Amino acid sequence: MGVRENLRSIRDMIPQGVELVAVSKFHPVGALREAYDEGQRIFGESRANELVAKAAELPDDVRWHFIGHLQTNKVKQVIPHVALLHSVDSEKLLRCVDAEAVKLGRRVDVLLQLHVAREETKYGFSPEELLSLVSAELIASLEGVRVVGVMGMASNVDEEARITADFHDIRRVFDVLKESVFADKPYFEVVSMGMSHDWPLAVAEGGNMIRVGTSIFGEREY
Repeated sequence: MGVRENLRSIRDMIPQGVELVAVSKFHPVGALREAYDEGQRIFGESRANELVAKAAELPDDVRWHFIGHLQTNKVKQVIPHVALLHSVDSEKLLRCVDAEAVKLGRRVDVLLQLHVAREETKYGFSPEELLSLVSAELIASLEGVRVVGVMGMASNVDEEARITADFHDIRRVFDVLKESVFADKPYFEVVSMGMSHDWPLAVAEGGNMIRVGTSIFGEREY
């Protein structure tokens, strides 16, 4: 099946209320155009240069999500284009994004990245770190950033129980924040978790935004 058929198939399976991010990193613009022509408007990229180049070639109503690890020296490139930044994994990066957004007169939506997986290589806050960092004072101090939710990945294992537990942890941290610091912030509503191989488990645990690449575009081309 081609991109358009794959996209239709995924959409048919996703429950109402779950947002689909088409992970287009490393795929050519032609593949993105096929998805766009099928009605997809949210695309996920993980490299600043690639996002900027593709944004120049696709229509203005595309909502670009940055889903990879973002170095502070790349923030300036990404901020003019991004609708949602999934991967804020340190207070330093949060402050950097905030400052750059203020310079541009923008309000940028971000997700705070949680690290619950077994792999040491993944980025993000531990649940404890995140819950101790986020306070009403921190949120009030941000002028160019709006924290709209959390993002995380499950362990890269075949154990369904472990994957489910990881997603449960991510949702638990979201719920704690939603009931405390963000209790009066209706925009804090995004739980971004789940990819091509595990998104049904993520949705079952309360994920409402999934990042799907391979199931739409096939294996990466470059």
